[in-house]
Amino acid sequence: MKQLNEYIEHTLLKQDAPKEAFLKLFEEAKQYKFFGVCVNPAYVSLAKEHLKDSGVKIVTVVGFPLGASKSEVTAFEAKTAIEDGADEIDMVMNVSAMKDKNYDYIVKDIKTVKEACKDHKLKVILETDLLTKDEIKKASELCVEAGADLVKTSTGFVKGGVGAKPEDVKIMHDVVAPHGMMVKASGGVHNREEALAVIEAGAERIGASAGVKIVS
Repeated sequence: MKQLNEYIEHTLLKQDAPKEAFLKLFEEAKQYKFFGVCVNPAYVSLAKEHLKDSGVKIVTVVGFPLGASKSEVTAFEAKTAIEDGADEIDMVMNVSAMKDKNYDYIVKDIKTVKEACKDHKLKVILETDLLTKDEIKKASELCVEAGADLVKTSTGFVKGGVGAKPEDVKIMHDVVAPHGMMVKASGGVHNREEALAVIEAGAERIGASAGVKIVS
């Protein structure tokens, strides 16, 4: 089994975070040997500068947090972020399309962004707080069909949302794992106990702002 630090994408997506907070994030990621950091696209270049040769991956989010941008816009955001130094891209699924059962749109949306990512990994955030269990299962199936690399639970931006729940992670894992895809549990993982619970349910990655607390 991997060490706990190897699961963690140390995350800072707050809109009011000052530069000092990002520099602290990068230093902690190096110190604790986290898998990666997750920052908004505007800070990918800064991450690249400070994490050079560290082995820490740079993850960014696109179409975030609503998943309501046009596919071409999200794809351009992904392409630009990769040019800036992003290793992996996390896009948000269009939840309105999911509610409307507009499955063709969702598959096309993901495929468009995946094309822009080329050989860089693409995760799709399902926003599980807004979905029923059946919708989580279906959304995971659509991500498999569209050729995504990972599925992710949450943005952490839903008001009153819980974020990653072990039972949701298990639904996602059971769908995608047979196809060689992984699950990222994100949002609501605050401590070691919660981290171990989502790992037990099948998560291979954890997105958390509490990375240091989790491993300590």
